Amino acid sequence: MKKSSGSSYNVIVIGAGASGLIAAGHAARCGAKVLLLEKMSREGRKLLITGKGRCNITHDAPAGEYYRHIFPNGRFLKHAFHSFFAPDIIHLLQEEGVEVTTERGKRVFPVSDRAADVVEALKNWMKKGNVHVVCNKRVDELVIEEGQIRGVRVSDTASVEEIRAESVIICTGGKSYPATGSTGDGYALARQAGHHVSEIQPALVPLLTAGDVAGRLQGLGLKNVRAVVWTDGKKTAEDFGELMFAHYGLTGPIILTLSRQVVQKMSEGRQVEIGIDLKPALDEKKLDNRLLRDIDSHGKKQIENVFKMWLPSKLIPVFLDLLNIDGKKPCNQMGAKDRRKTMLLMKDFRFRVTGHPGFKEAIITAGGVPTTEINSRTMESKLVKNLYFAGEVIDLDADTGGFNLQIAFSTGWLAGQSAASAPD
Repeated sequence: MKKSSGSSYNVIVIGAGASGLIAAGHAARCGAKVLLLEKMSREGRKLLITGKGRCNITHDAPAGEYYRHIFPNGRFLKHAFHSFFAPDIIHLLQEEGVEVTTERGKRVFPVSDRAADVVEALKNWMKKGNVHVVCNKRVDELVIEEGQIRGVRVSDTASVEEIRAESVIICTGGKSYPATGSTGDGYALARQAGHHVSEIQPALVPLLTAGDVAGRLQGLGLKNVRAVVWTDGKKTAEDFGELMFAHYGLTGPIILTLSRQVVQKMSEGRQVEIGIDLKPALDEKKLDNRLLRDIDSHGKKQIENVFKMWLPSKLIPVFLDLLNIDGKKPCNQMGAKDRRKTMLLMKDFRFRVTGHPGFKEAIITAGGVPTTEINSRTMESKLVKNLYFAGEVIDLDADTGGFNLQIAFSTGWLAGQSAASAPD
């Protein structure tokens, strides 16, 4: 092993994802000599697939709203958000030629709908600061002497070497989408430095369901519905918005948001179900009155045709099967019992959750380096001097909608600024 590469830096950033690109670029602009190390063949691999390739850059809301969507301790980010927030990343990207648009739900996307444009803009911005970028280099170990960071040991297919630095920022991401390079490397480095790592679990992940009902509805999206999590028969969470059926089960924004709790409950061995309220604007009595009114007004029509007034067409054969109702019969032959069964199914279309696809399809990772072991004003480790953390490696995760990328940008900015000004 080479004892040293012969080069030394003020700051080494490990990982060229969202937080790493921002951390490296800002540290360089603060006057530091910066090395950015990435084990994959290019920067921003995971960023390229965010938002289904469109990149939900951030969320256009005040910090107070952000805190309600971040777990387990959103207020840890107060100083990071104060240093660099949604308007700042938007301005940075616009300066690099990426125009943005705010869509429904305050989600901010590039006008081009291309995540690649965001990645290229961040790379260009970073490299203007003369950041030295080296890909295909894996960091195997931190060099720590007398409680202070002194560099890293890295390897590639040909060699192992030690690179000295005054400060190191860990921006390695979590374990979600491992094909992009997020394989949990940062957790091992954190443990080497003496940090704990809270339990790692997939978050913002689709849910697998029992039976073939979801599969029969594959591709159907529903808007303005309410999804309720039932744990061992008790209501434990709910959300309102959009969801989608897939061949394996349920996905879409509200399912992804609720998945954090579902994954946790299932890891405890609890039985979890998702109930979908297809008519959340109507209580049971009002919905029953509407069904009765429509049945009385269209008594000679076939039941399946009257169902078209109530449900998307793809749902109708599934509902008729579950209710054991002959859709060809005249609607006036639909009695009070069948009407009530229909109403109850509309208010609680229930699915038993059997699992989830794990990290390979999770958008984000829950768990990581506890915020209690990181200085919120600087992102510096409380255990090792001049070691910093940013992004998903920290035990912070958020609902879908641009919150998670903003966490990466904000913590990366603050860590880069702090590392660049850290005393040797």
